[in-house]
Amino acid sequence: MHFMYQHALFGTYINATILFLQRVLLLVASDVDALCACKILQALFQCDHVQYTLVPVAGWQELETAFLEHKDQFKYFVLINCGANVDLLEILQPEEDTYFFVCDSHRPINVVNVYNDTQIKLLVKQEDDLDVPAYDDIFRDEEEEEEEESENESDGSEPQEKRRRFEEEVIERTMKRRQRREWEARRREILFDYEQYEYHGTSSAMVMFDLAWIMSKDLNDMLWWAIVGLTDQWVQDKITQMKYVTDIGVLQRHVSRHNHRNEDEENSLSIDCMRIAFEYDLRLALYQHWSLYESLCNTCYTSASLKLWSVQGQKRLQEFLADMGLPLKQVKQKFNSMDMALKENLREMIEESANKFGMKDLRVQTFSIHFGFKNKFSASDIVYATTSLMENIEKEGPETTNFIKALDSLSRGNLDKLHQGLDLAKKQLRAIQQTVASCICTNLVISQGPFLYCSLMEGTPDVKLFSKPVSLCLLSKYLLKSFVCSTKNKRCKLLPLVMAAPMDAEQGTVIMVGIPPETESSDKKNFFGRAFEKAAESTSSRTLHNHFQMSIIELKTEDRSKFLDALISLLS
Repeated sequence: MHFMYQHALFGTYINATILFLQRVLLLVASDVDALCACKILQALFQCDHVQYTLVPVAGWQELETAFLEHKDQFKYFVLINCGANVDLLEILQPEEDTYFFVCDSHRPINVVNVYNDTQIKLLVKQEDDLDVPAYDDIFRDEEEEEEEESENESDGSEPQEKRRRFEEEVIERTMKRRQRREWEARRREILFDYEQYEYHGTSSAMVMFDLAWIMSKDLNDMLWWAIVGLTDQWVQDKITQMKYVTDIGVLQRHVSRHNHRNEDEENSLSIDCMRIAFEYDLRLALYQHWSLYESLCNTCYTSASLKLWSVQGQKRLQEFLADMGLPLKQVKQKFNSMDMALKENLREMIEESANKFGMKDLRVQTFSIHFGFKNKFSASDIVYATTSLMENIEKEGPETTNFIKALDSLSRGNLDKLHQGLDLAKKQLRAIQQTVASCICTNLVISQGPFLYCSLMEGTPDVKLFSKPVSLCLLSKYLLKSFVCSTKNKRCKLLPLVMAAPMDAEQGTVIMVGIPPETESSDKKNFFGRAFEKAAESTSSRTLHNHFQMSIIELKTEDRSKFLDALISLLS
């Protein structure tokens, strides 16, 4: 069975580099982890003088179009965070001398991609347990089938002999047919179990960093991108807390290897110098670039725990601040301008009070980066900023401009772009928080039986922002967490959420996402991808399954009610 593990990964890269004397086409999905993986690969390509062309792809349609446009000039395609979870060869119909290198965290990986080791090379970490069904359980050799066919043809024996042989053959054929039917039923069952849930494996940026490290070409910048890629998975709630902490541990070892400091360096921290540090930080979005008050109000965890959409919640916030002994004047000014004496013990003070108010997980393991003396960012700051640049709805030229800006903001030479991203991220978080508050206060979240449902109306403030997939997913996760904190209905607390927002008013489409329930032991496995496909099929709803994440679809507005009815009966 073919997976590129550790040193095999290295061998593949070396072989690929030799092959890559021709140019390579890089197809990169629109998520922060993919951008970080792309930055690492670009740096490796630069080391080895490999020529490449970069094409951003936001969905399957763009991926197919890009492939069709470039298949005559390129033989080697690298796909980042796209392509693993479908049968690539069937979708793209490439020539036999075309090769795909796929680094994608979407799971499950399509079984044909797993077992095709000629044209498709998967870049997967050794520790990732893929749980792929055995080859013999899902593929039958063509020879076996041909044998069965040829046995049907007659030979030239005596009539009596012929009859006896004919009867034996009939029995044998019947047995074989039954075995085949049983095998096919079993195969369907195995594939259903394997493909039923969508989830995520190791961050692609971490896989790329691993590659650089095996080749002894890993730099501190690459390590930082791997950290941001992992943090993106955590911020977007794509992996379990256990997986996050394990991967943080892996990266922490590299951080101490790359960032041991001596006294002279300490005194000569220039703007060109960068240093990564591991820390236990507050789980407060962008607080070092905002005021503490704004961050508390617009972070999902604190806002949901304190129920800030209610008068009672606002009162609890005041009590929380009073318990910490922080004057409002200090809390509401920019974090940078706060009193130094207050800032020194701030984390401990906040954490101690948070525990009294039932917020026991306000501390999180993460990393921060220092550029010179002045600039310090936490990994989640970068994730929020880059996401906001990528999904910026303020029109500034073609769609790819956003992608390029987001990619650029990850380089330390582009602090102006990063700051622009931070400003956009604050707007985005405010918009999410206000939308969550209005959905809860106007009872827009309704129980549909097997799931909760919420639909944003055309004309709602900031609704345009939520036509973008990552923003809509963030909103859905914030809303579900807040709803679970606000409802008294025990059954509703355990339900998943389906959320819809207007996509394109002219074409009359909505974008819809399904997310798993908000539970303590949440394994982040999402069954909505398959359920959406089945509901669309059974009702002939006009849907577009264009996103690399199967649980996000586009749907004609007038087909919405029949689609939802089918979804309800399917999941009941």
